[in-house]
Amino acid sequence: MASPRLISCVLALATVTLAACSAPPPLTGGEPKVSGVADGKGGAFSGDPSSDPGGDPSSGSSPAVSALTPEAYKGELDSRHKAMTGAISGLAGARGVQALNQRVDKAEQALSGAADALSAIAPPAEIRAQHDAYVTSLRDFATELGSTAGKVGSRELCTPSAVLSDLNTKLTALNKAGEALQSAGDYPADVVTVKAGGKQNRRLKNGAFIRRTSLGGRSSLEVDNGGTRDAVVTAVRGGGKTFSVYVRKKAKFKVRGVPDGTYKIYFTHGVDWDAKSRSFSRQCSFERFQKSVKFKTTVTATQILWHDWRVTLHAISGGNARTAPVNPDDFPS
Repeated sequence: MASPRLISCVLALATVTLAACSAPPPLTGGEPKVSGVADGKGGAFSGDPSSDPGGDPSSGSSPAVSALTPEAYKGELDSRHKAMTGAISGLAGARGVQALNQRVDKAEQALSGAADALSAIAPPAEIRAQHDAYVTSLRDFATELGSTAGKVGSRELCTPSAVLSDLNTKLTALNKAGEALQSAGDYPADVVTVKAGGKQNRRLKNGAFIRRTSLGGRSSLEVDNGGTRDAVVTAVRGGGKTFSVYVRKKAKFKVRGVPDGTYKIYFTHGVDWDAKSRSFSRQCSFERFQKSVKFKTTVTATQILWHDWRVTLHAISGGNARTAPVNPDDFPS
């Protein structure tokens, strides 16, 4: 059965000579995948026009709604402006995958509700075209947010920048529709206050440290990432992070000078490293080795002994380590 591997090796340094011990089986880790499905909701309504004294039973039409004055129309827009602006800005400022998922849902609800409310009113006749385009863009953007929520849930999208990039087309259309309505009479329709960039594939160099404390020990940790995505490995001793190192796919790197202690080893895989979020922006996963590793140096009258470890982040035949998924909010950033 294939699984990740971690190898311990005790090295002996005599007074004059250096001797290495044979390495026990390596500890390796697999890459469990997380998936999710976002559920959309819809509704329909129907009525009996014959029961409406103002309607026409033969045609099913309803009484015409009087057009609002410009001042009343501005009031309708203004009453929803803050909620929509806050929902989009909040999405862009989310920290962590779970917070991002919640804020995508919140933005979908805010914009969908606004579209429903604004579609039920009659704007001043001279801006009917701009109003209709704005409502359509609000609804289209809300629908797209529903699809994006599913991508966040399945970890296809993991950071605000990735979400905004995914929403770029609809976000741009909403921004243009809001500008057109605003310019037609200084109406408060400027709800898009963030910018979306294009899809990126940013990577750090192999072996780049994202975090590093003093590495003055004798031991080493070699990381073998044979997977199809880049990875960041984090070693935690006690309550503090000792180091986090970037290891590219199909590459290896050895961290030297690891201080003595018992460590928990975490690793995250993904695509496109977002330095601001300190996370991969797409296709992210979060895991840890269930077994801790111990680095220990022993000094005798004639020799110095220490432990080296080697971990593989991909499943291999004969692997002897189990891994477990980690809640993204509990992952050491």
